[in-house]
Amino acid sequence: MTGKAHAPEPEPGPHGPGRRRFLGYVLAATTLTTAAELLPAPPAHAGVPSPDLTRLLDLNDVMTVAAAPTSALITVEVAPDGTVSFALPRTEVGQGITTSTAMLIAEELDVPVERVRITLADARPELVFNQLTGASNTTVSTFTPVRVAAAVARGRLLRAAAQDWGTDVADLTLEGGMVTGPGGRSAGIGELAGRAASQDTLRMAVDLKPRSEFTVIGRPHGRIDALAAVTGRKTFTMDLDVPGALPTMVCRPPTINGTVVSVANAAEVRALPGVTDLVVISTGVAVRALTFGQCIDAVRALRVTWKAGTAAGKSDTSVLAELRSAELPLGVPPLAPSVEGRFTFAFRGNSALEPNCAIADVRPDRAEVWSSLKAPIVAQESIAARLGLPVGAVTVHVTEGGGSFGRKLFFDAALEAVEISRKLGKAVKLMWHRADDVRQGRAHPMATSRVHIAHLGDTVLGYRQRHTSVATDLGHGLGEILTAFAAQLPVGDIGFAETFFQLSQSMPYDIGVTSRLLSETDKGFNTGSMRNVYSPDVTCARELMIDRLARELGKDPYRFRLGLLRDDRARAVLEKAAESGDWGRSLPDGMAQGIALHTEYHSANAVLVEIDCRPETVHRPVRDGVGGPRVTKAVCVVDVGLTVNPRGLEAQMAGCVMDGIALALTSSLHLRDGAFLEASWDNYFYTRQWNTPAELDVVVMPTTTGEPGGAGELGVAASTAAVACAYGRATGTMPTSFPINHGTLSFEPKPTVPPVPPSPTDGLDHVR
Repeated sequence: MTGKAHAPEPEPGPHGPGRRRFLGYVLAATTLTTAAELLPAPPAHAGVPSPDLTRLLDLNDVMTVAAAPTSALITVEVAPDGTVSFALPRTEVGQGITTSTAMLIAEELDVPVERVRITLADARPELVFNQLTGASNTTVSTFTPVRVAAAVARGRLLRAAAQDWGTDVADLTLEGGMVTGPGGRSAGIGELAGRAASQDTLRMAVDLKPRSEFTVIGRPHGRIDALAAVTGRKTFTMDLDVPGALPTMVCRPPTINGTVVSVANAAEVRALPGVTDLVVISTGVAVRALTFGQCIDAVRALRVTWKAGTAAGKSDTSVLAELRSAELPLGVPPLAPSVEGRFTFAFRGNSALEPNCAIADVRPDRAEVWSSLKAPIVAQESIAARLGLPVGAVTVHVTEGGGSFGRKLFFDAALEAVEISRKLGKAVKLMWHRADDVRQGRAHPMATSRVHIAHLGDTVLGYRQRHTSVATDLGHGLGEILTAFAAQLPVGDIGFAETFFQLSQSMPYDIGVTSRLLSETDKGFNTGSMRNVYSPDVTCARELMIDRLARELGKDPYRFRLGLLRDDRARAVLEKAAESGDWGRSLPDGMAQGIALHTEYHSANAVLVEIDCRPETVHRPVRDGVGGPRVTKAVCVVDVGLTVNPRGLEAQMAGCVMDGIALALTSSLHLRDGAFLEASWDNYFYTRQWNTPAELDVVVMPTTTGEPGGAGELGVAASTAAVACAYGRATGTMPTSFPINHGTLSFEPKPTVPPVPPSPTDGLDHVR
């Protein structure tokens, strides 16, 4: 049974109690199968673009509209055993979307969450733009179609029971997966599934539950995959046992995007224990062996002559000079007092905790790939083009991933795996070493941001920001969506990256005439859409300048922000952060509070932190690292409109706070002679235990809009900015270069030849 949903009938008001009615269809199937189709409203636009484009529509809106036309192709199925199955056309990478999706189905179908089975759909090109995970869009775009499909199934089950028992549907109830009726009669949904199915496609109208009747949505729920995760039973790509797929690794160049000239000892390496194959590929020299340890030994033994890569000879200093040359002018300054600042943000790593990996089995007439992919349709099309095969001859299985933060929007490992498998004629299980991903994988671009704020007394007259960045690679599914909808977007004739930038940058403050522009340069780096993309840098620069203007005007930073806000939801989260964090409390010299605000994708977030910049803290000893300032307390207040799973949202925000601390204080890549010096997590300083706040409080605001907003990336920007603002207040000097610790290289860089370090022996050399 498949349910299609047309435009809903309006509720009495934005928070009205009325039900929302959709039209659905029951598809022909042997067991009950349902789906939803939504008729999307076209992107709203005006004749003249607003300076804050996101007040008309944002990137999340565009993705939701793009996904809607194929909603009828994703189905909910009720099985004879009483379980409910749904193949989610998104990718679970730790953010908890399988749990929240199960909750949506359980709510509308009135079954226990534990009875809902969520799997990840293979690449399905017929879904077009409805199989892309990014921009905090999953819950937003699936919230209605998933619920409609479940509601159609519920209605069909009740009708089947009513017919069997000769009673009216109104006399029946469905609760806990059991239908009950007059005279104590009852039947499980599994018993009814076959009779509820249809041999023909049928049209149905369904009502979605009003919020007043929610018993699942909005209540904290543990992750459905938690037990498997903590017991090691969760299956990732490297856990799969694909026949014939042997461990494979690649010897990579010493500079970014270098290429092979020659291999001096190929025969010698082929003869090493366990090595089965060796082949030159576009990105290096691939080695296939019986174990990954043998792969590492072979990679380290190779003697390769390399051609310099696309970033040869470049360094942090030279790239910064490029950025300053590419900066767009601010324009004619207004005849009014002003404040101005320029900020620099170093390259940052985009590696996930799970190594980049893929399995490929390429045959002359077909190919099969397994990998954690957030844009599987684009990956499938690219692989087919690379192999010269029809898209239908390429099967792409989407596996769960161990983190992403934008990294898995790219499918570098999958492309490499199919190239190796085709050349060898054998299946391969490719794994990147952590050094590979840090040095040759995706990095968050180095950037500068220049901000100018004009004011007359206490009145802010205008805000101008020029953000200049190493080019961000947007060559994934998000790019295809923007290309397809370009003619409908209210952006005029601007570039692709600028469109993405404008659709993702909101302005919560009423600060006069606003102008924000992006300029990009240097496409010689492998960059990616790291979590929150442009927003952490753009927002950090803005919030620091708001702090600076408040100081010049003799205003309290919190109250100054409050007076500039034009949105009640933004005001509420800022007030709650100040209240929960006890803004203005007395702290010792060298410690201070910072507060910042960020809005995006119909959500609002405020973060308050306390930082310790006292000498005894800054200079505390840290093995192979720099202690630096420490955030001792963080309060993160979030309003996402409607929260599906508060426990999951709290976890997302806690992770965002850790990201923000890292971006402001410790996490960066050092570029020297065309290569990054960092080579793994041991010298890439993400927030560690020694830098985690002892107090962390996440406050989830009550429902405000009745619809979910974006949440996956929401907390990063405000967290970064709050830490930066706190540092400025604690030290008396506004920071302008990030992360704060970037200027100190605290480790001995690992060699680039061989490209990976030796395997550890016992792992106990640092045990205290």
